[in-house]
Amino acid sequence: MNTGWYRVEMGPGMIKFAQNFYTLRKKVLSFGELLLRICPDMEGQWLQDNELSFYVGGAEANVATALGIWGVPSAYFTALPDNALSKQLAGYLEEKRIDTSKILYQGPRMGLYFLTKGKDLKNAGVIYDRAFSSFWELKPGMIDWDVVLQDVEWLHFSAITPALNSNLAKVCEELLQAAAAKEDITISVDLNYRAKLWQYGASPVEVMPGLVQYCDLVMGNLWAADKMLGIGVDASLHSHSTKEDYLRHAQRTSEKILERFPRARMVANTFRFDHGEGGINYYTTLFADKKLYKSREYFSEKILDKVGSGDCFMAGLIHGRYEGKDLQDTLEFATAAAFQKLFIASDATDRTTKDIEKFMSTIKVTDER
Repeated sequence: MNTGWYRVEMGPGMIKFAQNFYTLRKKVLSFGELLLRICPDMEGQWLQDNELSFYVGGAEANVATALGIWGVPSAYFTALPDNALSKQLAGYLEEKRIDTSKILYQGPRMGLYFLTKGKDLKNAGVIYDRAFSSFWELKPGMIDWDVVLQDVEWLHFSAITPALNSNLAKVCEELLQAAAAKEDITISVDLNYRAKLWQYGASPVEVMPGLVQYCDLVMGNLWAADKMLGIGVDASLHSHSTKEDYLRHAQRTSEKILERFPRARMVANTFRFDHGEGGINYYTTLFADKKLYKSREYFSEKILDKVGSGDCFMAGLIHGRYEGKDLQDTLEFATAAAFQKLFIASDATDRTTKDIEKFMSTIKVTDER
């Protein structure tokens, strides 16, 4: 764990010493499985080259990484095997200013997934190799959540964890109950839907409402709310619907979520539409205080990597609320950060707040709010 003082590189020959933020402010804790993404090329050239590219990932680790880079006290809890590779990975996360001190080292192996370069996690081509990993083998009663939640004021998890097996769904519930009982911890969830992961006999709508009841911030999209929470998508909404149609449905879905889950105070939705050969348009909404906040809309004719964009958006929302920004500014920062992630070839962002703010000030957008 980083404690006391740390070095901040300020340029050639200049080093600033500053007190470590971990000792000064409570943390945002992200909970989920640390993964390696293995990236074969579509043509199979990796077999000839005897070479595979990879990235450190996992939805919650991506959130923790963004927050660490942006100066928010970030902590990460997962389970890894007790070996040298795991210690190297923990060290890599520490370099991103993530507190890894509470990682549980146990079990046989870490999880992997394989995704061809340029493809989306929702694509049928994703291959998961996560069964019987150290994280997969977690069970209720194994973890002292009071210790894990010490000095935490925000807890983030995603729907990916309860999708893995019934024990992990119960572990999530155990964690959320412990966090909610402390009253001073904000809880957020990303409704990531991965059809290939829900294979143990329970459907998302049977599991997720019982977990979302503990959450203050719910993030996803209209279709995830349908799959995960049973908040139906209007049959009139289709691929040729207008932006105004989507915004109207975003407000309706958000209102239904807040009505069904009294603890929830904010609902965020992302809208990412592919067009042409690799082109995309992207915008988001945030519903809070009975008002729908709408981001600017971004377009690009070509992107690099779709993985982790939603995680970056989630991190942007947490960053804005943690730093006390108003809701519109929070949404704009989160949206710009998520859009920029589409041009980064890794699971997590590497952009600083200054990078994102500069991008926001210079990028041409197509409409005003």
